[in-house]
Amino acid sequence: MATTDQDDQLVTPWEVTAASQKGVDYDKLIKKFGSTKIEDSLIERIARLTGKPAHHLMRRGIIFSHRDVGLILDAYEKGKPFFLYTGRGPSSEAMHLGHLIPFVFTKYLQDVFDVPLVIQMTDDEKFLWKDMSVEEARRLASENAKDIIAFGFDKEKTFIFSDMDYIGSSPDFYKTILRVEKCVTVNQVKGIFGFNDSDCIGKISFPAIQAAPSFSCSFPQIFSGKKDIACLIPCAIDQDPYFRMTRDVAPRLGYPKPALLHSTFLPALQGAMTKMSASEASTSIYLTDSADDIRDKINKYAYSGGQSTVEEHRRMGGNVDVDVSYQYLTFFLEDDEKLAKIEKDYSSGAMLTGDLKKELISVVQQVVAEHQQRRQQVTEQMVQEFMTPRKLKYSY
Repeated sequence: MATTDQDDQLVTPWEVTAASQKGVDYDKLIKKFGSTKIEDSLIERIARLTGKPAHHLMRRGIIFSHRDVGLILDAYEKGKPFFLYTGRGPSSEAMHLGHLIPFVFTKYLQDVFDVPLVIQMTDDEKFLWKDMSVEEARRLASENAKDIIAFGFDKEKTFIFSDMDYIGSSPDFYKTILRVEKCVTVNQVKGIFGFNDSDCIGKISFPAIQAAPSFSCSFPQIFSGKKDIACLIPCAIDQDPYFRMTRDVAPRLGYPKPALLHSTFLPALQGAMTKMSASEASTSIYLTDSADDIRDKINKYAYSGGQSTVEEHRRMGGNVDVDVSYQYLTFFLEDDEKLAKIEKDYSSGAMLTGDLKKELISVVQQVVAEHQQRRQQVTEQMVQEFMTPRKLKYSY
């Protein structure tokens, strides 16, 4: 259900706002959504099973909540297969830093577990919700696919698909959508997503399309028609309503419930009261931004937790809980020791806001420059290969 708390916290697939400068209260969201907080024991179990260190996004609580991941690990221990499913709504030419988070983490999961991955490009959703043509939505799907390929996903293990294309070419995918649609009433969809009588009918039926890739029978070319392969979905917490609906439907269709791993939001530059948005240029650092753009945006817009004068800051220190530059470093600076020192120095007043912003500028410029170099290597032919329905390297 679209979530609004007494303190004006709103989290839906389309809007995220919080009244507090600290941003969304994720513990409250866990209670509201009924998910499970990720404990150290789960992180340690993943590291033990894979023989690889836990990802820093998990260690730092950025991947903070889950549904049934223990069951996925139980199956993995017994040698049973599972697959990964994530997605992207292509609403803009360029993806932004916030979009990195689920894909960076999904890449880690694919590498350490060695499993197939399907990535849904919801170009149909963006056509229905945004003021754009069908053709433009489909074009943006291919443009965004280049960014996704640039994260380094393995073509032998990864299928990226446009809804517009795949629904038309895969009877099995469409049949799965129909089965889900038949299980969910209009009243239920209104209750979960907040749709009203003036919304177009395309919106009412879309949640079934996002649900369908959770089930292996949607991809007969990958899973040889098997219906019982478990699915793990890494996504931002605002996508959870889709998959609560999916998990409710799954047993009625005889399919396994998908498991989920939820990430927090990368705050807007102006502060954690809202998330970074591709549609709002001043809130976002895009993966196409130049080094100068990145420097100027962080210096101009990044909300500071510092004091109003240098003297006050030296005496009282900065507040890392609301400082956007520090928050961003928790996402993108992988060095735990360096991050701990920055937190200590900024909180004590030894480090000033300008110095903290310099640290962030350096880290983000490197992340974006490396991504841009990899994206330049992505050709139209590579996009076509990733987006062609085919068997992957696994046998079922």
